[in-house]
Amino acid sequence: MSRAVLRFDNVSVAYERQLAVHGVTGAFLEGSLTAIAGPNGAGKSTLLKAIVGDLKPASGNIARPGNGRIGYLPQAATIDRQFPLTVADTVMLGLWPRIGAFGGVSRDAAAQVREALQSVGLEGLERRHIGTLSAGQFQRMLFARLLLQDADIILLDEPFTAIDAATTADLVRIVHRWHNAGRTVIAVLHDFEQIEVHFPETLLLARAPVHWGPTRYALTSDNIRRARAMAGGGLLADLPATEFAA
Repeated sequence: MSRAVLRFDNVSVAYERQLAVHGVTGAFLEGSLTAIAGPNGAGKSTLLKAIVGDLKPASGNIARPGNGRIGYLPQAATIDRQFPLTVADTVMLGLWPRIGAFGGVSRDAAAQVREALQSVGLEGLERRHIGTLSAGQFQRMLFARLLLQDADIILLDEPFTAIDAATTADLVRIVHRWHNAGRTVIAVLHDFEQIEVHFPETLLLARAPVHWGPTRYALTSDNIRRARAMAGGGLLADLPATEFAA
């Protein structure tokens, strides 16, 4: 039986002094592939930020029983694309935890960067400035950086937003490669059809959990209507944390 790699005990998280996520209890299991879905303002990105430690829970506890390494892909819109970095420089940052600030760029590290760029279809663009990339190329580059992080738990915040279909298909294949390798992948997504096809587990969130379990049970029309009503009306108290499966 798979073990829990992230466990939540009645977690609530505040963002800008407002309660953004309330009453999350459950666990992500090792090797699971899970979408976090829900209306705008449902607290999906806030929950990822709490996992990586950018935000501290207002109450409750997030535990990492296996102490697995976490790789985090924030929303592309939050990243400064004018920073003076090349594609290779940015991807190299994925090796930072292993080589450190003064580790230098070895031949092996440079080879790993080239291999990662080839894996995402960006071979030959090592010296391009990141500000010159298209939206799809930029996201491919960020996936290449994640590949080098070699993380056990991979968090993706809206990884397929505003990119072309071909890029989306290539990046979905990388997600499945991670999943097939036994890594735990958690992605914030808006496209329910995409979730139903590629993500077997779903946490449907509307500031409070609506359902957490197999996607076919989470994304029912009743659950989706309930999530929209909760997010729109601020009905956090209407759903106890014990009402969803983990």
